[in-house]
Amino acid sequence: MVMKPIDEHEVLCHCFGLTRGDIADDLARHGTSTLLTKITQAKLSGDCRCVETHPEKR
Repeated sequence: MVMKPIDEHEVLCHCFGLTRGDIADDLARHGTSTLLTKITQAKLSGDCRCVETHPEKR
């Protein structure tokens, strides 16, 4: 199995413009993902803009 290299600049959250590197740094700094908590809270409160910001409108 051939794995492609990890791109730390790959955007994982288009609503907040968070990259794979941002999330890895957050996890390393806090031991848990505070960014995931922020994203989850935004989804639950209806403040995320996935449909407008995601390239595939999802």
